[in-house]
Amino acid sequence: MIDVCSLELKPLLSIDEALDRIRATIQPILETETIPLQNALGRVLAEPAYSKTNSPPDRNAAMDGYAFLSADVKAGQSFSLECVGTSWAGRPYNGQLKAGQCIRIFTGAVLPPELDSVIMQEQVTVDDLTIHFPEQTTLKQHVREVGEDIKLGGLLFDPPKKLSAIDLGFLASAGVTEVTVKRTVRVAIFSTGDELVELGQPLASGQIYDSNRHVLKGLLADPGYSVTDLGTIADDPVELEARFVKAAKSHDVIITTGGASVGEADYINEILSRCGEVNFWKLAIKPGKPLAFGKIGECYFFGLPGNPVAVVVTTHYFVKPALKQVSGVLASTPLFLTATSTSVLKKSKGRQEYQRGILTQDLQGEFFVASAGRQGSNILKSMSQANCYIVLPVDSQGVQLGDKVRVELMQDVELY
Repeated sequence: MIDVCSLELKPLLSIDEALDRIRATIQPILETETIPLQNALGRVLAEPAYSKTNSPPDRNAAMDGYAFLSADVKAGQSFSLECVGTSWAGRPYNGQLKAGQCIRIFTGAVLPPELDSVIMQEQVTVDDLTIHFPEQTTLKQHVREVGEDIKLGGLLFDPPKKLSAIDLGFLASAGVTEVTVKRTVRVAIFSTGDELVELGQPLASGQIYDSNRHVLKGLLADPGYSVTDLGTIADDPVELEARFVKAAKSHDVIITTGGASVGEADYINEILSRCGEVNFWKLAIKPGKPLAFGKIGECYFFGLPGNPVAVVVTTHYFVKPALKQVSGVLASTPLFLTATSTSVLKKSKGRQEYQRGILTQDLQGEFFVASAGRQGSNILKSMSQANCYIVLPVDSQGVQLGDKVRVELMQDVELY
């Protein structure tokens, strides 16, 4: 059985070919800005970041316990030392120690320079100020050395690097107060179609609420992107062209939904050909076949299908990688898993298909996937219930119970 939507005068462009064309077209933005570290989550580093200090800045204890000098004892023998004070985190012990003495010490507290070992408090016996150490005491352990994590002046990150919460902690531990990052990618989003109505307005016959802009704003909620919602536009080619050209002058990327198919009211490809350039239109993918990509001036343009599920899929596989490239983030490979299908899945040859699935894992670590429900490109319910895509290749003619299938998570889990 052949997918009738794949029958064209020219062969449909494959997904890999489309991604290659996008990668070959897009150039990263060059403009940068310097911002406080507390505002840098999710931003893309534009200049190398170096440590302003040693981390840790002092030798300190890795455990709560007792600090002592290994030269005071004989390995393999029990011994006792006099406790003469305490080193607290933030309040070091400043006295002078003599042979046969130790101090109480807490995790992160500075280790006096004459001591080189820490024993866990659970391993000793305390008799007033006398601390009894066992035979199996290990010497020169539980001590964090100066600069063990990073040295003063050491390279923390090379650009481009999208900064995570952990990265911010690492930078803060090295005394970094501000970083130079790429400016945000300016994105404009439109929905097109006479049938679209804003939320809160009554629906007339044939009208629907515009869900696509809400989907897009959620999918593109990223500190590295500045998304401008430019509302809905009716199926008027003159108005559409004027709005696109205006938006292209102040944005890096335009994303529209609807109007990219082949109906009489679908103008996106025609308009893009007239006021810009079309790189490709129509892909061997389901859902999402009528996907247009091109440029208006220096602004990249994505004309996505109008059906909401197709918007989600094409944003995930085409728009988001493109936006990362615009922001300067290095290319990455999506993580995929192999799972056993617990559903019979229907498919025709001709297009690579992304069906919505629910991925589970048993106690032995084996993955199983079931269909999330109806797969129509207008059905958001099954998309909302799904946690993965079941990726069915172009030549696949369906899946039987127990077949192994490729699964890709809907969340952005990637390998570098």
